[in-house]
Amino acid sequence: MSKLTVALLQHDIHWLDVEANLAHLATQLQSLPEVDLILLSETFATGFAVAEPNVERHSERIIAWLKDQAQRRQAVLCASVISAEETGKFNRLYWVQPSGELDYYDKRHLFCLGKEGEHMDAGTTRKVFTVKGVRVLPQVCYDLRFGVFQRNRNDYDVMVNIANWPAARRDAWDTLLKARAIENQCYVLAVNRVGEDGQGVEHNGGTAAYRFDGKLLAHGEDNKAQTIKVTLDLAQLEDYKESFPAWQDADDFELNL
Repeated sequence: MSKLTVALLQHDIHWLDVEANLAHLATQLQSLPEVDLILLSETFATGFAVAEPNVERHSERIIAWLKDQAQRRQAVLCASVISAEETGKFNRLYWVQPSGELDYYDKRHLFCLGKEGEHMDAGTTRKVFTVKGVRVLPQVCYDLRFGVFQRNRNDYDVMVNIANWPAARRDAWDTLLKARAIENQCYVLAVNRVGEDGQGVEHNGGTAAYRFDGKLLAHGEDNKAQTIKVTLDLAQLEDYKESFPAWQDADDFELNL
């Protein structure tokens, strides 16, 4: 559990062109050095096309690709896919093991300004995944604004957020990521896309990794597709929490989901 190596892929997305997106990312992954965890942006294979009819029909193809890439890279892949089942239609973050085993987190907070809630169902469960013994809280884009849902009750070490966060609100993105690291005494890993989507919304990146004390570990260049690799030292996190045990003074509460 001492160290976790992660690749954060900042990339553009071809609107509703699944095969083009998968081919482009497969090429980007080919040159990737060995890592434990790979993060892709929200709705990485379609764009944030939540209002498009039947967009979920692509989910089986996309999930098969995620499984194949996880096996090829021998790493966990984390990415969101618009998926549907009998219980509803979800912006679903998949956690894909090299073995092909799947787990998922359904986005809890749906973006009202983008009318996401008119087309998607909200998740009802807060999840924590593990990789190499490291506990990871998965979050999707707009979730970032809701700190109570993310409050660390000493049940995770790393917060992950994968997003389609618009350039117009970039300052909020940068500020909240740093704040979440400080208040939760955890590493924060965030992946955002670049480029203009099919609705004319611009995205300029902001992919970054923050330490548990809010210091920036690594970040991507604005408006550029690139891969950022970072290694998290969990021993440093534990030492910090022992020397500054603010988590012991946190308020006790329960979430009503």
